Amino acid sequence: MAWITYVDGSTPIAHPERTTPRPARPTIEDMDLQVLRPRRIWLMLLVAVVAGAALAGPYALGSSRIEVDGGPHHALLVAHIFTATVALVLGPLQFVPAIRARRRWHRRIGRTYLMAGVLPSALAAVPVALLSGRLVTQVGLVIVAIGWLVTGGLAVRAIRRGDVAAHRAWMTRNYALTFLAVTARIVVPILLLTGLSTGAITPADAPAAVTSLIPVGQVLGCVINLIVAEVLIRRARRGRTASGSPRGAPARVPARP
Repeated sequence: MAWITYVDGSTPIAHPERTTPRPARPTIEDMDLQVLRPRRIWLMLLVAVVAGAALAGPYALGSSRIEVDGGPHHALLVAHIFTATVALVLGPLQFVPAIRARRRWHRRIGRTYLMAGVLPSALAAVPVALLSGRLVTQVGLVIVAIGWLVTGGLAVRAIRRGDVAAHRAWMTRNYALTFLAVTARIVVPILLLTGLSTGAITPADAPAAVTSLIPVGQVLGCVINLIVAEVLIRRARRGRTASGSPRGAPARVPARP
């Protein structure tokens, strides 16, 4: 029902035959906000919060789940864990359609995600890996840290050019590397149970096997997450093509100065 106010200032009259259309859902042009369903996004956020608490909790209490030499090594590890937790928890918020449609909040959360989460955590991860003394950890974690920085930098570069589609793709890959903290801790128990069931690992050797399986789980988790990210990116591209956008044409917004 619409209210009409006449020019002469007479009382507004309700006209039942005239209806006011329902406001459209907030969207960002050509961003395909439904790549992830809202329920899946909130589930991912819940998993991130629980995993973040489990990861940072022991270090907040003064203990450590990873053997380190103490001193600077321990301090760098704690810095890496806490800043990675910031990125892990803030990342899913960037996939919430209502937040993505509000560009100011989307930018603020994105900047915090990168500057207080990804950047310091990746920089701390490099010396943590090099001081670990384990070759697989050194190679795997350093590669992930570099990939973290590169994908984040390319995402910022894309959005400054106004290329929303490329920005979203790079940020999806970036958070795939962030979510490695969760996936690796799922993969390691699966590898351990597989080894125990096949007899490759004896129950007596299980504690030592877990330590050796952690870097393997990190590498496999990284591969799994990046594959999932590419599937989501390709699904978004197909969705834009089906909606009428020219194939390969990136969604754009005005570039920021």
